[in-house]
Amino acid sequence: MPCCLSVNLNAVAMLRNRRDLPWPSLAGIGALALEAGAAGLTVHPRPDQRHIRFSDLPVLRALLDRYPGKEFNIEGYPSEDFLRLVEAQAPDQVTLVPDSPEQATSDHGWDFVAERALLEPIVARLKAAGLRVSAFCEPNAKIDQIETAAALGVDRVELYTGPYGACYDDPAMQDERREQLCRTAALAAQHGMGVNAGHDLTLDNLGYLLELCPQVAEVSIGHGLTAAALELGMAEAVRRFVAICQDKAG
Repeated sequence: MPCCLSVNLNAVAMLRNRRDLPWPSLAGIGALALEAGAAGLTVHPRPDQRHIRFSDLPVLRALLDRYPGKEFNIEGYPSEDFLRLVEAQAPDQVTLVPDSPEQATSDHGWDFVAERALLEPIVARLKAAGLRVSAFCEPNAKIDQIETAAALGVDRVELYTGPYGACYDDPAMQDERREQLCRTAALAAQHGMGVNAGHDLTLDNLGYLLELCPQVAEVSIGHGLTAAALELGMAEAVRRFVAICQDKAG
């Protein structure tokens, strides 16, 4: 099966927020991405609203409702405020990340063993609302971490691919990081969980990862895709990422 692309709109929102103006339009860019073949849209509404604003969520929910089969993925740290935002918008997927509010971006996965008491009621609450639950996972997670995530009822893990993306100029290290990700993906699949991936994925490194990680069902890409869109245009950038994802099926 091909891997699906979810376009993360955070970078677009951050550009919009530089000025008190309504453009670039998140709904407009989101529609371009969906029309070009993206399987869905991802947002990360942080407490300080430095990119995605809380008011963006119903606008994007309404947009996705016009595209049957396209998915809305909302990611964030599971504070009570975040959980209420999610429950109000009923996305197709909620991705739990262990970020602190002051972080510039996500930079690690959950310690599922240490955070089990925190995560267990949250996962149960979201699943009771009928939502698919994904959770950020370390790229080289050990078996006890994967077993605990599965026991919590997590539907999918999202492999944190930042360390893989960061070694683009070191082929040997990239091989090592990719092997770690593939081992973790295989462990997650063996324990009945789906596998997503995201962070610092680009047109240059995505195919290399997917080549040996057939378990990856979805990639969420924002910064790398937005950077490519500055050169290629959003629609063409999405088409090229989608083509790489679909090549996995071949």
